[in-house]
Amino acid sequence: MRASAAGLVVAGAGAGGATWWLRGRHDQPGLYSETVALTSPTTRDLVPAGEGRLIFPGSRVMRAASGAQALNTKQQQWVSSSAPWTRNLGEHAELARSALLDLHVLTAGVPGGATVAGWSPLWRYVWPRDSSATAVALARSGHTAEATSTLRYLQRVQRADGWFEARYVPGTDRAPDDRQRQLDGSGWVIWATEQVRRSLPSADAAQLVRSLRTMLMRSVGRILISTNTPDHLPAPSPDYWEIEQDDLTLGTVAPLLSGLEAAPTLLTELGETELAAAARDRRTELAAAVETHFGKHEWPRDKDGDEQDAAVAFALPPFVATAPPGATDALDAAAGKMIRPAGGLAPGADWKKDGISWTPETAAFALASAATGDRKAAESRLRWLTDHRTSVGSFPEKVLADGSPAAVAPLSWTAAFVLLTLHELHA
Repeated sequence: MRASAAGLVVAGAGAGGATWWLRGRHDQPGLYSETVALTSPTTRDLVPAGEGRLIFPGSRVMRAASGAQALNTKQQQWVSSSAPWTRNLGEHAELARSALLDLHVLTAGVPGGATVAGWSPLWRYVWPRDSSATAVALARSGHTAEATSTLRYLQRVQRADGWFEARYVPGTDRAPDDRQRQLDGSGWVIWATEQVRRSLPSADAAQLVRSLRTMLMRSVGRILISTNTPDHLPAPSPDYWEIEQDDLTLGTVAPLLSGLEAAPTLLTELGETELAAAARDRRTELAAAVETHFGKHEWPRDKDGDEQDAAVAFALPPFVATAPPGATDALDAAAGKMIRPAGGLAPGADWKKDGISWTPETAAFALASAATGDRKAAESRLRWLTDHRTSVGSFPEKVLADGSPAAVAPLSWTAAFVLLTLHELHA
């Protein structure tokens, strides 16, 4: 039920039963835009909330754009050229189309050849983790040129010491502010490269790996240096929560494990057999340390902590080949603690109790469920994501307690995870 802005909302909370949410103590964001739409092959504008009539139905193209019909036709052709599995999805066909359209409009003609997180001003940047997931989703859906372009952009902006900034101004290697650099990016890009490689014919795959040698070598080197510690754990670093961290988080170490697992195949192909062996050995050491400090504590957010967050999804397939002990159970437990009134998930169990669901975290759990064989849970979260898009079909960042889409729309990270989930279920 929905109460007044300063009232109480009662909502089911899975196995935890009914939860009372005190509202009015936190900001309740409005919907910043219905979507973003092309106004030319290289420009786009936000579509204000409630103004979906400004775009062609089933598109991300402004009716008033110069050459609007041709622009719309080209976008529809791009969607239609996607891999066949994207069209054989039954009830999920429209969901896949929404995700493809969102990724297209946040990629087409963006300077530097990468995908931005969103188009609202504070999201109009390239995050390495978001772009890594997007590259894999694009490759899986048949758009390998855009996928490889995204990875090559990340190679161009990576620092010589293997670090990535938190985010980049599109087309540059410049960060928009003094936000701390983030270690997880070095793991995300290795994982993404190996995943994109799988989607390419053998000759193209070999060429891709060769072209990304610099990024792969730097990233593996950075992880090895950062984990060259007595317990093989790196120092704390900001993760996808985008805040300073006093404690090491699963959101940082899980992508490093993914990267180290993917690295040996790539490095061997490059002839770097010694480095491949070092990466393989370090993954064994790091996995043991993660089991000790995270796994034995039911996969919490913080090292030796007790509250879980969405990063438990990053510790599971498809980010690693095999689920580590207890991680699938932790995924289910975390979902019960993170559920919000509208039915989606918050970023963590101890996230502020504002009643807001977040779509990227919800989609990440859908992906992990699909990749670990829990089809029922994955399908349920996909239905929720379907039902909470904007009026024109874009994925918002947030969903309020009453089910209203809110904040940024579209969001590329959500769209990427949706496509990857659909691929796990149907391809």
